[in-house]
Amino acid sequence: AGADAVLGFDMGGTSTDVCRFAGRLERRDLARVAGVRLRSPMLDIETVAAGGGSILTFDGFRARAGPASAGADPGPAAYGRGGPATVTDANLVLGRLDPAGFPAVFGPAGDRPLDVEASRSKLAELARVMGAPSPEAAAEGFVAVAVEQMAQAVRRISTERGFDPRNHALVAFGGAAGQVACETAEALGVETVICPRYGSVLSAWGVGQAQVSALRLAGLEARLDADGLSRAGAALDAVQAQACADLASQGASASETRRTLSLRYDGADAELPIAEGGLARVQADFDTAHRRLFGFVEPDRAVIIAAVEAEATSAGPALAAATSGELRPPPPARTTQTWFGGALRTTPVIDADALTTIEGPALIVRDDTQIALSPGWRALREADSMIRLTRLSARSVPQVSLDTPDPVTLELFNRRFMGVAEAMGAALERTAHSVNIKERLDFSCALFDADGGLVANAPHMPVHLGSMGASVRAVCDRHPCLSPGDAYALNNPYAGGTHLPDITVVMPVFMDAARTPAFYVAARGHHADVGGVQPGSMPPFSTSIDEEGVMLDAAPIMRGGEFLEVETRAALSAGRWPARAPERNIADLKAQIAACRAGADAVAQMIDAHGAEVVACYMGFVQENAAQAVRRALGRLSNGEARTPMDGGGEIVVRVCVDREARTAVLDFTGSADQLGSNFNAPASIVDAAALYVFRTLVDDDIPLNAGCLQPLGVVTRPGSMLQPAPPAAVVAGNVETSQHVVDALYAALGVAANSQGSMNNFTFGDADRQYYETLCGGAGATADADGASAVHTHMTNSRLTDPEILERRFPVRVERFGVRRGSGGIGARRGGDGAVRRIAFLAPMQAALLSTRREHAPQGIRGGGPALAGRQRLIAADGTAKELGGCFSIDVAAGDAIEIETPGGGGFGRPGEP
Repeated sequence: AGADAVLGFDMGGTSTDVCRFAGRLERRDLARVAGVRLRSPMLDIETVAAGGGSILTFDGFRARAGPASAGADPGPAAYGRGGPATVTDANLVLGRLDPAGFPAVFGPAGDRPLDVEASRSKLAELARVMGAPSPEAAAEGFVAVAVEQMAQAVRRISTERGFDPRNHALVAFGGAAGQVACETAEALGVETVICPRYGSVLSAWGVGQAQVSALRLAGLEARLDADGLSRAGAALDAVQAQACADLASQGASASETRRTLSLRYDGADAELPIAEGGLARVQADFDTAHRRLFGFVEPDRAVIIAAVEAEATSAGPALAAATSGELRPPPPARTTQTWFGGALRTTPVIDADALTTIEGPALIVRDDTQIALSPGWRALREADSMIRLTRLSARSVPQVSLDTPDPVTLELFNRRFMGVAEAMGAALERTAHSVNIKERLDFSCALFDADGGLVANAPHMPVHLGSMGASVRAVCDRHPCLSPGDAYALNNPYAGGTHLPDITVVMPVFMDAARTPAFYVAARGHHADVGGVQPGSMPPFSTSIDEEGVMLDAAPIMRGGEFLEVETRAALSAGRWPARAPERNIADLKAQIAACRAGADAVAQMIDAHGAEVVACYMGFVQENAAQAVRRALGRLSNGEARTPMDGGGEIVVRVCVDREARTAVLDFTGSADQLGSNFNAPASIVDAAALYVFRTLVDDDIPLNAGCLQPLGVVTRPGSMLQPAPPAAVVAGNVETSQHVVDALYAALGVAANSQGSMNNFTFGDADRQYYETLCGGAGATADADGASAVHTHMTNSRLTDPEILERRFPVRVERFGVRRGSGGIGARRGGDGAVRRIAFLAPMQAALLSTRREHAPQGIRGGGPALAGRQRLIAADGTAKELGGCFSIDVAAGDAIEIETPGGGGFGRPGEP
């Protein structure tokens, strides 16, 4: 209850299966099963495809490390089994891995050493095609790429948890960690690396040294005050006794106990573990933890003790410190040649047990690991045989050419720019207040160049990302004189917006004393309500933009770093149908500003390290790389056209004309229906977003979704049509429904995929005080290579559903049913995915609405594949009677009523029985 993660328990057998449904698993998750509170400690693991076995490739533009792996068989080329070049081979060629100190376990008798020549041969070939001057230069570049991938993962995870990695030490965990530990720390700005004695086998060693523990908890739901703490203490005494008794039943005795309170703000969802103590200290510790993790505190809001837990732990095994007495100088070391900073260096090879202290470069060897100590670093062996690495000098930044993109540098900046957007998204998710942004992840963050061109984004909402560049340019048009510390809010669909609930915060970023912005960062989030005639601001039957909510046309919300709360509140409260809860809008706008600041700081650090000219230049290079990738994809495509009818009378018509020789294409939508009297009109920015998404998915490569993807494409719409409407046309459904039909029409014209469900199934309910919005998953269309996925969000939406515990806590509803709609996908050589069934019961009178399509026109198959089942929905009254509803409805529901929605499936691909 109150958890952020949902755990499914299969109670039908003798064992209990636990699976991850949705959301990130936090360290202290609670699940509710038949009224019983359960706790299972969990470790959230981030997998990074940059290990020793990661295969090194060059795609003609970028040097890549992973994600494919050579595994153990054939393994790296150095294993002598004909394997490909890997990160291990690169380290071997660089001399950062000493073959004499590596276990010889590869021959039939376990006596074959590493094959250095095989590694060198593979790296020499890569160097040749890359134009690198030597195998060593290529190897160093590939290692730098792998290091950047690891550093980005650490940076993202740290940001999500509210930590700055620069304030912490890095632990070298794993046998190969020592080879890249110094460089990874440099990429993160970390000054210290700890290499434990058993770092190469830390997990296995830790299991052997683990203490036995027992944990018990109990729900409380008491206010944090003197009385609440007293009740919590009594509950802790009870669960502590249970934990100690459980420990005794395992033949162990408790050497220590830990007593913890799970605290949250009243009405909030996230619980924070705080050690038991006095009222003042507990409140202070909660404030500190909340500010660190979420960036704010709410002094006037009550704090709730949601649960208490006690953990009893046995004494661990006695560990004898591995000491060597007085530290003495190491014996004379042999030397080898290692490659650091673009040159070979004579490097001592030192036995770790003989080490006292040494400055890099050096190679420190143990039986189970090797540590490559970079120049500018010092290694010190401490009394427990732990080796501490300390940075002595700043990281040297190699000079790069600004005329043509270097393959290694291009991949590094590609990763870095994507990392900026990922860090922004992590900050926004962490600091947002609303369910829509914090739980459903209905937001997008991106980095833009000085002209407003999209440079990089995190994998957020496709319908947002393709249109945000127009929002940035609209801000520049409306405010020619921008200043540092400014931020603007825009949701105008006729100026790069999508629909009014999607508010974009744009922040210009200046470097040094420049008078014009060097780049822009922007964060778009779907707000729960921005006014209009329907709670949730998604009215099914609006005919004018005014009925859909408050319009912000590049409204200033921050000047000189100060949030303009009075002005922003006035803007949200204006008009005939103002925002119903402006304080919630303001809270999320502040979170979006925090995300933009995180992005601006990340790019500023990049500029400090590499220079503004280099960063700006590579912003252009990564866009050109994306354009080249799309051009390669166009060489495999043919002309085509498609007509996709919509419920309510609209129709999307597209002709795709591909020039294979020029590697360009024109997407002609001029035959689409005229502007509609309904709200299914889609501004041209949405058509651009759909085209960007489709052609990005056709590129079988890991490239950012950026403005470069559109360079080879010409998108043509007709003024006055439903895809280029004139104000004040209503557009709320254009973003969520018409965009899906544009995608399906493009895929059909290209002959690559059947229709997906074609709808986001926008379900809203609320009253004057509470508003909620969600999109429902359905079936994906089949392709020539695969069946369509079932019950997923498809194409232009990439959000998730709110966890039932959070939904039911925030609103007077119950999720009575949620599952796969079996058999709703289209038949074919490849079947379409099935839709979903969702039934929500209301515990209080509310207004509910659905905005959807594919109820009259079912998703179609392709190349002989069958159509999917259309969607349907019904009202189930409290007395059990049922009434069928249309695909768009707005009704009043009473306590005890329920609404059940069956979402469409996806179309099939190919005739049944065909190969």
